[in-house]
Amino acid sequence: MPFHVRAEDVTSRSGYEAQDHRLIVDVTGSGRTVRLKTSKIRKKNPRCSGTDTRVVCKVSGAYDSWSDLDRVYPYAAPDGRPGDSAKVRFRFTTPKGKTLTARTRVVVGEPVVQVRTTKVFEDVAPGSVLSTPLVVRNAGEVPVRGVGLELAVAEGLGFKSLYRNCRYSGSRPSLAVCEFPDLRIPPGEAVTLDPVLRLEVADTQMRTSFGRQAWALDMGPAKDSTVPEGGEPGDGPRLTAGTARGADLKGTFAGGDVDSAVRVDTYADFEVGVELSSERSEHTAHLKVRNNGPADPGTTRLLFTPPPGATVVEQPEEAIDEDVYQPSCELEKGTYSCPVRSGLEAGESSTFDFTFRLDGPGEGSVRVIDATGTDRRDPDPANDTAPVTVLP
Repeated sequence: MPFHVRAEDVTSRSGYEAQDHRLIVDVTGSGRTVRLKTSKIRKKNPRCSGTDTRVVCKVSGAYDSWSDLDRVYPYAAPDGRPGDSAKVRFRFTTPKGKTLTARTRVVVGEPVVQVRTTKVFEDVAPGSVLSTPLVVRNAGEVPVRGVGLELAVAEGLGFKSLYRNCRYSGSRPSLAVCEFPDLRIPPGEAVTLDPVLRLEVADTQMRTSFGRQAWALDMGPAKDSTVPEGGEPGDGPRLTAGTARGADLKGTFAGGDVDSAVRVDTYADFEVGVELSSERSEHTAHLKVRNNGPADPGTTRLLFTPPPGATVVEQPEEAIDEDVYQPSCELEKGTYSCPVRSGLEAGESSTFDFTFRLDGPGEGSVRVIDATGTDRRDPDPANDTAPVTVLP
């Protein structure tokens, strides 16, 4: 989380531009460890002045270092070494002389918490249990004091067991939050969290994923990260830390929210069919996409190209508000591209109806494709396409 200071005078009636309050920031000591800098956006009549150990700013009654034009930041002095620290004091004074004070200890250096990751797990057997180690490393300059860990699984994966010292929500949880307040990781070292993470792989999903995120408890998770509160402890083994050695340290480490793709060794046979009903020059094409299974490949689209010279007068629509609809397919270069319903499981089908006018015979086409460009390993690609034929 970036350094943040906020001060508010709730009695102030002046606006943002009225710089009628004063903020004083100073560093205790000689400044050998920590110094101050300001971001002076306005060169004329800057709002802040002073030295690298004491700064005085004219601010509004609602000061926020993330949004104000002139901000004061602590930074490591050239002589500062990792682990050195100094106190930084803040004084916010109202026009009537009331003062609010705060102070914080600023440490040179930071812990950089990373987890070991594998970008892709290939050809995982459907219905199997995927096991992967949990390794946390400190790539920073100062010790990690307490570790937070979040584990998340997407559809198609489930936790084989629920760690006793982690929090879960729901009857079939997809998220675990674990905290280790007493865990210390020196700079450059790593720990393993045992037992390993074990995930149940579903039979019906071709592609899925799971994620990990670790952070130093005394610093909190990364900015914009959302770590849920609440939840109940699991009923499985406790997750405990041990020293990482040898093979534990091999591989790639990354910080933040780390995601790993899981590609399951299965396939999905999609099939398209056409039913055409005609009345004089108006024709209605019922275009059906069926998943013959055994898996659900995820994002899929149907492409319909009407016969040459045809004019489409009705097409599939979706509701965007009460009694308000819009076309659900996109038209580009004479072809309609329609999203197939997400989660089309084995044995299920989805139908798209198009009505078009055509005075004579003609032939169009319909086909189904993978929207993400990935291979669904279709064993019968011939039934992915079909003609749309208007007879004389």
